[in-house]
Amino acid sequence: MATILEQLRQHTTIVADTGDFGSLEKYKPTDATTNPSLILAAANMKQYAHIIDDIIDKCREKDSSALDEQAIIDDIMDNLFVAFGEEILKIIPGRVSTEVDARVSFDRDAQINKARHLIGLYEKRGITKDRILIKLSSTWEGIQAAKELEEKHGIHCNMTLIFSFAQALACADAQVTLISPFVGRIYDWYIEKKGKRDYEVDEDPGVVSVTRIYNYYKQHNIKTVVMGASFRNTKQILGLSGCDLLTISPKLLEELAEQKSPDNEPIKVYLNKDQAAQKSKDKKKYEKLDEKTFRWMLNEDEMAHDKLSDGIRKFAIDAKKLEELVRARMQQKK
Repeated sequence: MATILEQLRQHTTIVADTGDFGSLEKYKPTDATTNPSLILAAANMKQYAHIIDDIIDKCREKDSSALDEQAIIDDIMDNLFVAFGEEILKIIPGRVSTEVDARVSFDRDAQINKARHLIGLYEKRGITKDRILIKLSSTWEGIQAAKELEEKHGIHCNMTLIFSFAQALACADAQVTLISPFVGRIYDWYIEKKGKRDYEVDEDPGVVSVTRIYNYYKQHNIKTVVMGASFRNTKQILGLSGCDLLTISPKLLEELAEQKSPDNEPIKVYLNKDQAAQKSKDKKKYEKLDEKTFRWMLNEDEMAHDKLSDGIRKFAIDAKKLEELVRARMQQKK
């Protein structure tokens, strides 16, 4: 009998949530996702020190006339993300997601400019934009930035930090390529606020959230695809089998690769378009969201409001830590 991971591949596109090339070679996902936290983790591994040193040397030489050290560091950071993305694309057949700095999550124009700059850096390395997904925080400003990037520039976007139905609706309106609704962080919030840790798979609040979004998208023929993200255990992953994509950490990929189905029974497929059509539709018909409606709906969802803010803060903290690592490495090389 095939392993759980092998069976899951038959129903869902597997994406690796890592910046570690070794994990990519081992588990052979179709796509890969990165973020500041994952790049920071990879940057602290000795085997990737040469990538950082090479980027620092090239950027310092190129920007030698710049008076502003921060401008040089910004250039190094952008090139570092792209360098990791390039190495990842040498291993996987699909696309890599590269994230725009969370510190501009509430600045539409800054996100557009940074996304176009990152795509430009990839193109200088001979990598076409069809292999890149630009990750943006799912704030109102981020979603509107994605709308313009998709419509006017042909840049495909992955909307991250999705915790609410309102965010999913706004992303559908914007016709973005892909959304990443989070499972584990929703689960974490319910543990903290409600004190309940053990859920049946169909009751797990993160799984329920993604299932609702997936079914709504399929029922209304929305082209945006759904990639479940941020898992805490394999039960949550299997509860979303059949989802368009699932992005999974190396630790959980390893668990899935080592597991076989009890009694040699095939895994249950919870999500597909035909099943979604048979599910009861949301009673309310959602028209296109304007900004004030979006903000109100998000405000009324305590969990989503809390976790979106928390997620942006955490990504921003890790971006700062990565900058500090780069600055320290620059000092060592003087």
